[in-house]
Amino acid sequence: MTAGEAYTETTTGYWQELTPDVPARFSAAAPYRFGYPVTLPCGRILVLPLRRLPDGDHAVASLIANQASHLVVATLADHMATQARAFDAEIIVGLPTLGLAFASLVAERFGQPRYVPLGYSRKFWYDDALSEPVTSITSPEAGKRLRLDPNLLPLLEGRRVVLVDDAISTGTTAIAAVRLLQKIGVDIAGMVVAMKQTNRWQALVAALPVRAVYGCPLFQRSEAGWMPLVETQPAIP
Repeated sequence: MTAGEAYTETTTGYWQELTPDVPARFSAAAPYRFGYPVTLPCGRILVLPLRRLPDGDHAVASLIANQASHLVVATLADHMATQARAFDAEIIVGLPTLGLAFASLVAERFGQPRYVPLGYSRKFWYDDALSEPVTSITSPEAGKRLRLDPNLLPLLEGRRVVLVDDAISTGTTAIAAVRLLQKIGVDIAGMVVAMKQTNRWQALVAALPVRAVYGCPLFQRSEAGWMPLVETQPAIP
């Protein structure tokens, strides 16, 4: 791969459709160029864009849920709800920001009338005691805190919950959510995500069971395209 051939592209066209086979413009096997196809439990293919990391030599497959079609989001929510049933939770807790695109749908599929969202913005009635510092791969800025609206406490105290997010990458958001909810005596059964993005989060969240619809490895730059690093492939579910 030369300096002018990054084999990534700026796009909002990904995440829009599910296909029975890998589309012709994408490779079904390594090396990958531009997109990485994943097979969902229903057998359909979702192609994810490859995003080059700041070091220039590595890339990850990306899912931006709030840019995806209703079909893709709904299908992923179906599969996430199937995984969430294994935790026998009383209520769904959604993690910001993109996890909220799935949390309400998963709760609906459970037959639950609502879910509990966590957030980053601080309303004037919030209590800083109900917050935890957090960073993520896409939002590394310091000072961001994961917050719970105090008015939602009665929905959570002493209950068994499952966390829902779009993806798990470094694990820092998940751990912040665990710390926050443990303050109020919540029983955290586990976490469900659409994507496990590599396996580097595992050491940090080893005590938290995490289930996913699909998983993606870290990719290494090569002359022919992006090569998956097999040792970074996460186990599914």
